[in-house]
Amino acid sequence: MGKVIFHVDMNSFYASVEQAYNPELKGKPIAIAGNPKERRGIIVTSSYEARAKGVYTTMNVQEALKICPEIIILPPDFPKYREASKAMFSILRSYTKLVEPVSIDEGYMDVTELSKERHPLEVAKEIQMRIYNELDLPCSIGIAPNKFLAKTASDMKKPMGITVLRKREVPEKLWPLPVIKMHGVGNSTAKKLEALKIFTIGDLANANEGLLKEQFGKIGLQLKRKAHGIDTREVDPDSIYETKSVGNSTTLPVDITEMEDIKKTFLSLSEKVAERLEAKNLCGSTITIQIRDCYWKNHTKSKTLQNPIYLQKDIYAEAMELFQKVWDETPIRLLGVTVSNVIDKKQSAEQLSIFNYEQYAKEEPIYEIIQVMEKKFGKGIIQKGVELKKKSYVSKTSFSKDFLEDLKEEL
Repeated sequence: MGKVIFHVDMNSFYASVEQAYNPELKGKPIAIAGNPKERRGIIVTSSYEARAKGVYTTMNVQEALKICPEIIILPPDFPKYREASKAMFSILRSYTKLVEPVSIDEGYMDVTELSKERHPLEVAKEIQMRIYNELDLPCSIGIAPNKFLAKTASDMKKPMGITVLRKREVPEKLWPLPVIKMHGVGNSTAKKLEALKIFTIGDLANANEGLLKEQFGKIGLQLKRKAHGIDTREVDPDSIYETKSVGNSTTLPVDITEMEDIKKTFLSLSEKVAERLEAKNLCGSTITIQIRDCYWKNHTKSKTLQNPIYLQKDIYAEAMELFQKVWDETPIRLLGVTVSNVIDKKQSAEQLSIFNYEQYAKEEPIYEIIQVMEKKFGKGIIQKGVELKKKSYVSKTSFSKDFLEDLKEEL
């Protein structure tokens, strides 16, 4: 018997949570957005009633009001969404321990064992109705033999859909679709594929492996396998304990070009990233900056360092160095900083180099004194430092995976 994987995807999550808390909003076009008076006034998500009027994610609030004057704009309430997310995942875990959250409003379930006793469709319907009846929230569920197909299936019918997608159905159901419709293919990758005359998922499935590897590296071969419906990834509950990166970005109230404004923004972003790294006791060896200019064109630049960093001053210094290499003086609307390839600080062993050996040389006399004291009074009498309990970092946004801290507390 093959595996049975569910992908549970909450429908219009933030808007649905608001409607659950305030039933008067049901049936009305609503949208969640930042400050409408500033550039942060971008639609984060909207109800299906608003979508029917043409409102979509990333649309400017003012534009949304033009096409749907009756739309109700609400500010994000992330603590409320995190509570709803916890409740949803609690329901999923009541069926199996093999639950892998991938964002605040979606997750995978491996129900292979449960499916030996109950039909997967019966289980999916029960989960969907429990989430709806207990939390007043709609969701769609994809059922498939692997994660990729389950994710693809959950997108096929919204809201409140349940879709089964079998591997043998891939040529019929997926191959005719444009390559941009494939999970894992973004606009940039789609354009590169189209330049290679790969327009559909079927084209990708039948593309030359050498060409894909040359153009995209290992990712190209992974995409080809997925186009054939092949995905060997396990549903991993422990993934919530893995933080691969910590980042922060901000959309600016107005386009900026002055270096002083840019420095202030990077300083603020570096502080937030440093706070989150400190709270998680992490450091990272790769830093990436993101720039979105006034024409909505994105630019990224990364650098891998010899030694991991976590302090604000180091993050800021590296970010500014990268920025000065990539910025072409086009007005900026968004800036972001991310530290990736993160590890626990305890696991990081700083490598000596020609740049930092002097620091250790200065500390050598201190180590000699410690050795003398330990010989006289015993080992451990003097410690270099004491690890203090880290202050918790409360995220004001759920776009980071800080909401996973809630799920860890439940286990």
